[in-house]
Amino acid sequence: MRPDADVEPGTLLVATPGLLDPNFRRTVVYVIDHRGEGTLGVVLNRPSEVAVHDVLPSWGQYASRPQAVFLGGPVEQKTALCLAALRTGEDAVSVPGVIGVRGPIALVDLDSDPDDLAPRMRGLRVFAGYSGWGSGQLGDEIERGDWLVVPALPDDVLSPPGLDLWGRVLRRQGMPLAMLATHPIDVARN
Repeated sequence: MRPDADVEPGTLLVATPGLLDPNFRRTVVYVIDHRGEGTLGVVLNRPSEVAVHDVLPSWGQYASRPQAVFLGGPVEQKTALCLAALRTGEDAVSVPGVIGVRGPIALVDLDSDPDDLAPRMRGLRVFAGYSGWGSGQLGDEIERGDWLVVPALPDDVLSPPGLDLWGRVLRRQGMPLAMLATHPIDVARN
C-alpha cells in the first residue's frame, strides 16, 4: 500500500512533533487536491497580520474572524486561495463560483461577486500561497514520519487562530495519537 493512500481532498495532514521545518512545524494542512501529479493544500493555523480587506477589499467583510489572510504555505505567496464552508443545504455543484472539495467545503473563485456568494456561505478564509508536493514527494514524507493523515471536520477550515488547532485535531484522534498533543513546543524547556 502506498504511504499516501489515505490522502484525499478534505483530509488533514498534521505535522508530527519531529517535523522541524519552520514552514510546517506544528501545522495542520487541509488537502484541496491529491492525484498522481502531486498534492495541493493550505496551512490552516498560520494567520498573518494582513487583513483580507487590505488585499481583497470586496471580500474583506465576508472573511471569518479574525478577517486576516492566512499563510497557506511557502509556495507562491503572492497567490490567493479561498476556502468557504457552504451553508447547510447548499451543494457546491449548484453554486456558481465555487468548486467543491469535500462536503460543505469549497474552493472559491475570487473573481466571483462576493455579494452573490456570501448568502450561501457560513464562512470563508483567504490564504496567501499554498503547500504543494510533487509526484511521490508527500508519500516519502509520510513514510519518513513527518505527517499524519487524519479526517477533517468542516469547522477546521474556519478555526480561530487563538485555538490550538494542531493539538485539538490530535486529541480527537483517540489513543495513541492523542498523546502527541501533549508534546512540548520546545523539548529543551520541558
